[in-house]
Amino acid sequence: MPYTLIFTERYNRIAARFLRRHPDMARAYEKTLALLQVNPQHPSLRLHALGGRLQGVHSVSINLSYRITLLMRVTEREIVPLAVGDHDAVY
Repeated sequence: MPYTLIFTERYNRIAARFLRRHPDMARAYEKTLALLQVNPQHPSLRLHALGGRLQGVHSVSINLSYRITLLMRVTEREIVPLAVGDHDAVY
């Protein structure tokens, strides 16, 4: 059973800005979201929990340079993306 991605208005603005700045990343970004929906534990996503002030937030990799931070509600099988960008932008 796939996970449901829940996109907030805030995230949609962040993602649109990211894709305007990095149009070459559109395909990899879409592939990451599709894989996240099917299997968040897939090794290529490099899913990991964050600590410190981002306690409770997870991160997945689009590639070596760009990440998506997200909240995961495992019991409801929901994933809420929070931010997308390079390391400094999302952490």
